[in-house]
Amino acid sequence: MDKPQEKRVYKLVLTGGPCGGKTTGQSRLCTFFENLGWKVFRVPETASVLLSGGVKFSDLNEDEGDQMKKNSSCKHCLSTASPTNDALVFQENLLKTMIQIENTFFELGRTCKRNCLIICDRGAMDASAFISKDKWEKIKRDNGWNDVELRDNRYNQIIHMVSAANGAEEFYTTEDHSCRSEGVELAKELDHNAATAWVGHPYYDVIDNSTDFEGKMRRMVGSVCQKMGLDTGDRLLKNSRKLKFLVNGPLPADEKFPRFQDFEVVHTYLQSNSPNQVRLRKRGQKGYFSYIHTMRRQRQAGGQVIEVKTQITHRDYINLLAQKDKSHLTIYKKRRCFLVNNQYFQLDIYEEPTHPRCKGLMLLETYSALDEVTLRKCLPGFLNIVKEVTGNSDFSMYNLSLREDWKTSKKYWRSDADQQQQQQQQQQQPEPRTNGLPNGLEVYKLLSENKPHINGSAGLLKC
Repeated sequence: MDKPQEKRVYKLVLTGGPCGGKTTGQSRLCTFFENLGWKVFRVPETASVLLSGGVKFSDLNEDEGDQMKKNSSCKHCLSTASPTNDALVFQENLLKTMIQIENTFFELGRTCKRNCLIICDRGAMDASAFISKDKWEKIKRDNGWNDVELRDNRYNQIIHMVSAANGAEEFYTTEDHSCRSEGVELAKELDHNAATAWVGHPYYDVIDNSTDFEGKMRRMVGSVCQKMGLDTGDRLLKNSRKLKFLVNGPLPADEKFPRFQDFEVVHTYLQSNSPNQVRLRKRGQKGYFSYIHTMRRQRQAGGQVIEVKTQITHRDYINLLAQKDKSHLTIYKKRRCFLVNNQYFQLDIYEEPTHPRCKGLMLLETYSALDEVTLRKCLPGFLNIVKEVTGNSDFSMYNLSLREDWKTSKKYWRSDADQQQQQQQQQQQPEPRTNGLPNGLEVYKLLSENKPHINGSAGLLKC
């Protein structure tokens, strides 16, 4: 059953390396959504707020101070550290302050009568990029936090704006920013740390420098609209597309992968009116889960497919399971998320119980604006990628979950790409003729292709 339209509060994190376009991106998003009639709130960067109040990294202890200085974007904080304070406590308090400031804006969004976009200048997981993994785990443990709550459930989407130091070096500059003094190599390191911190979020987009700056801004706004399910035609996403690849096993050893996050994922299709598709997703790790309701709408044949994703509670999830479409099996996956060459990848590994067609199946997905040749150079070399299957109906999760055999199922869904290919093949096949008329054998074939029931070799037709 379709969910009724209601007021929306969309929480977005803009993060990234130095000179990545975050400030301009915020401005573009504000203008775009205010023109749509939305209310837009901008949450300030907490570290900048504290630094403007007189906090100096030079007041922190030497070991932590050096690490914090290394990751700081403020040139006033690069003096020699002195062992007078504990930077770990500062980082913990910074995170607490960030959460409280964000909560204030989130509450304003909740009480606002209009649709509301809340743009956070960095988010909770950015703090993990500035300290060791052990210290990050200690902060979470001491405060009863976990990654699923801080990363997945807290924000609807993460946008990482890749630093110009990585792929557009000729445009990297520190001249126009009073709190920026990094060289190109340090900027690349900071960019990588910030990107890695968010690996695992279900809606994470890395906006690289594969196009000019205006194209980068368009892709950034377009990725937000696409995740929100807003129809923008093709004016924003001309260069960005979702790609899917078939991967052969066996799965490489963990050490072959860059830093990754693994998740348990469960998909359940609900009853819906064709051609719409409605599904639930349960996704989590270490016993903590997030829940998403997705409505997939196709307005017309060949039209833009819109997916509206809504975060729901565990209680809503349990209640909606009563609407399960029994013609579909529940899909179980292990989802591995990782970054390679500034591309964010999700590797879905299908698990039991499953339909035999899904046994051993592995599919790799990414969003990219790169051309085909460049993208293939950026694909993970440690995976045995067989072929691209983007738009191939046989690898649609909707079809993979069908209980019935595809040859007899009336619910098998064909993508626009497959329909167009089928039409082209039919147009290319000439109809054989003898003296301008079909011969007896061709009549038999044509009738068979039109699916009448043929009784024996006599060719008697049952209508």
